[in-house]
Amino acid sequence: MNVEVLFLAVDGGGTKCLARLADAKGQTLGEGRSGPANVRRGLPQAFAAVMEATAQCFEQAALAPDYRRVVACLALAGAGEPDMQAELSRSAHPFKAAIFTTDSHAACVGAHRGEDGGVIIAGTGSIGEAIVRGGRHRVGGWGFPVSDEGSGAWLGLETVRRTLWALDGRASASPLLDEAANRFGHDPNAITRWASEAAPADFGTFAPLVFRHAGEGDTVARKLVTSAAGHVERIAEALLVSGARRLALMGGLAQPFEPWLSENMKRSLVRPAGDALDGGLQLARNSVSGRRIHETS
Repeated sequence: MNVEVLFLAVDGGGTKCLARLADAKGQTLGEGRSGPANVRRGLPQAFAAVMEATAQCFEQAALAPDYRRVVACLALAGAGEPDMQAELSRSAHPFKAAIFTTDSHAACVGAHRGEDGGVIIAGTGSIGEAIVRGGRHRVGGWGFPVSDEGSGAWLGLETVRRTLWALDGRASASPLLDEAANRFGHDPNAITRWASEAAPADFGTFAPLVFRHAGEGDTVARKLVTSAAGHVERIAEALLVSGARRLALMGGLAQPFEPWLSENMKRSLVRPAGDALDGGLQLARNSVSGRRIHETS
């Protein structure tokens, strides 16, 4: 008796890991959510998050967790570096088959249904990716703190830095910086202790504060959001130069950013047709059918 193959898509980022299980007809059977799955923070943590979210999918679907039925696309932040690709290809997994790619690749496939186009992802991190005439083009996303400009983690880092300036008397206080300082009892030493251990997702927790205060007129917050939006636009411009004719803004900060983008930028944007999980499912199905969507970097 043949057992039906199931398809799994996983979208793992710096803050959360999402998963979706579907049957061969494309019907969603279950979904799951767990913690961060950025492979730069360590493969064991990322795989633990993947398996937790996958188990939730099976539980929601009321199915026994028979992973040997599953063809998976694991789209994980940080998975694009050659050394990491090699390590992932050697990693043991419980699935019938698995392909590994980046969350930005899956998002791009999902946003444009596998056709040409680009995405700018603004969440805990930031990255741009475009698919143009069979080739993949990447912009940014090289990892916090040296890259990921305009992201939630970047906004948090810049907020914490300016909070220290204000506590030192090197910059004027503001409602945003006062609220940030309150988190640490207005103690610079507490800030440095926290920052030495903080993950990108921890810095990203400041992003909602920044957008809220910017909307309320805080000068420091407005400057930070304006600068962050500028970084997003530079990513978009590079993707357009690569040949992408349509772009989708995605990620947890996509909606907060929209009012801060230039009219020219807005004219380049389209609504994504799907998300990274849609793209991951398409990539998983294609791996079985033998069709490949722009697997080369």
